[in-house]
Amino acid sequence: MHIQRTVYRDDHEMLRESARRFFERECVPRQAAWDAAGQVDRETWLKAGREGLLCLTVPTEYGGGGGDFGHSAVLIEELHRAGISGWSLGVHSDIVAPYIVRLGTEEQKRKWLPDICAGKTVLAVAMTEPGSGSDLKSIRTSAVRDGDEWVINGSKTFISNGLQCDMVAVVCKTDPAAGAKGCSIIMVEANREGFRRGRKLEKVGQSAADTSELFFDNVRVPVGNLLGEENKGFMHLMEELPQERLVIAVYSAAKLERMLELTLEYVKERKAFNQTVWDFQNSKFKLADIKAQATAVRLMVDYYLGEHMRRRLTLQEAAIAKLFATETLCKCIDDMVQLHGGYGYMLEYPIARAFVDMRVTRIFGGTSEVLRELIARQL
Repeated sequence: MHIQRTVYRDDHEMLRESARRFFERECVPRQAAWDAAGQVDRETWLKAGREGLLCLTVPTEYGGGGGDFGHSAVLIEELHRAGISGWSLGVHSDIVAPYIVRLGTEEQKRKWLPDICAGKTVLAVAMTEPGSGSDLKSIRTSAVRDGDEWVINGSKTFISNGLQCDMVAVVCKTDPAAGAKGCSIIMVEANREGFRRGRKLEKVGQSAADTSELFFDNVRVPVGNLLGEENKGFMHLMEELPQERLVIAVYSAAKLERMLELTLEYVKERKAFNQTVWDFQNSKFKLADIKAQATAVRLMVDYYLGEHMRRRLTLQEAAIAKLFATETLCKCIDDMVQLHGGYGYMLEYPIARAFVDMRVTRIFGGTSEVLRELIARQL
């Protein structure tokens, strides 16, 4: 029995059909090539732009979809339902583009957003540094004002879309003495002198994700590239973090449901000891537990999704959504790998792919430990 979902409207569900067709037609056949190349090809970005599947919440006057977060959530669900791995679409459309919409000047929005929505400009966000991890207060990349320019020096790591981004939202220290209150967000175009990409980082999973290091060596950008207010970067980041964490919770729920579907198909067909794997009581009980947990995740995520669409989602609620959804997902995937036996360890099976691809959900967007600390502060 499927849960009757009430969070989406008819226009959301219409998008679901076109998104599902796009991912199955344009992306599933290319996954192996993306894995081998270590990145998604630019033509797919442009095709997604032409089909109106990028930046769904950006107002139409700037080239976006003019929708709400429900449209983004549908797209995210369909991307993960199709088994697409390593395409950092959410970073581009649901993290960086909204920064520009909310914080950008009219001039910045008109200059940058049309190409971003068309897939001609690929976005990345550079927060994490080699020594700081999740601790944004410890950022050392500096931006010093020199006349009508910022001069940026420093390095970043674990940057999604790092190898092919055309523009990066860089979190810099503009007032080193002020700690977290001395950070700013500055947009840096990748063709600026002194900007350099490091190596592609070899990850456990998500081979097609072009995750890399970035280096800034006296990179000069106009003062007009400052996004939002000077020294208010930390506050700006905190305001966008709930959506980033909800994105991860949304696709964790979708991935868990899809892996349960595929595992049920497998155990009901796979024979062992003259019966199917499904015929063993252990299999039924394990899958009953997973169904119960998937249902709990779905109901929670849809509730918080509705709250976010009404602009009521808090930092603590987003942390709860991400923590519970990702921890549950990883535990259930591990159980489902076991139910596949040796085939669960073969990457040609979606469950093995999910096992390596989804482990990072408990790390990025705020580690589970950081989220627990954040939730506990409100208790």
